[in-house]
Amino acid sequence: MFGSTTGRVVVAVMAMVMATAPAADAQQWSWPERPENLQVLPEDWTGQRLQPVMTGFTRALGVRCSHCHVGEEGQPLTTYDFPSDDNPNKERARTMLRMLGDINETLKTIEPSGAEPVNMWCHTCHRGRPRPLTLGDELDETYRTDGIEAALARYAGLRERFYGRGSYDFGENSLNGFGYAVMGKDDLDGALEVFLLNVELFPESSNVYDSLAEAYMNRGETRLAIQYYEKSLELNQGNSNAVQQLKVLRDGQ
Repeated sequence: MFGSTTGRVVVAVMAMVMATAPAADAQQWSWPERPENLQVLPEDWTGQRLQPVMTGFTRALGVRCSHCHVGEEGQPLTTYDFPSDDNPNKERARTMLRMLGDINETLKTIEPSGAEPVNMWCHTCHRGRPRPLTLGDELDETYRTDGIEAALARYAGLRERFYGRGSYDFGENSLNGFGYAVMGKDDLDGALEVFLLNVELFPESSNVYDSLAEAYMNRGETRLAIQYYEKSLELNQGNSNAVQQLKVLRDGQ
């Protein structure tokens, strides 16, 4: 059933995104007067009313029609089977839309901390991504399946595409956390690559040198560990961990 809260969410999406299909597709395909198989959205909606909502979904997730519908990317929209449920992402989208309505219904029960109550939208979490993972989750997933070089390539690709858009946290802590996750799997070489990249990106951060020093220390490279703990301490004289580790390393020489 199309609940009142879900209705308000969809109407808001419509108001925010009033766009048309690409001109090339528009010449070959037009929105149907009576769309078929609407289950969460009202069954009596026309294609004209459905269009801005679908466009809003694609922009919020950074996808195209083939993400949820049966059709091959790059082929004319006339070849798509839009009513079909064979693409499992369509049911996921329906579930997410219902969830969005439930969340906003719950938020209505919370006294606002500001002048206006908080509302959730598709782009609140997705921000142009089909799967709203954190940067660390993205890198961990790639590392588990394809290794450290693929994970670092993934980082570079995501940074090039999304940097400055708020989709991911590209601060030093994201890479640092990933580096420690890799080190926790006893992949010291991989962790070292991550920490070296973090130093390259954030050369004025005491913390990234501290982590790099720890990686060298765990590899048994005492001279380099001392060098980078000293660099960390130079940038932050209050780094008690660097002081402690330097004492241990120097006493062990």
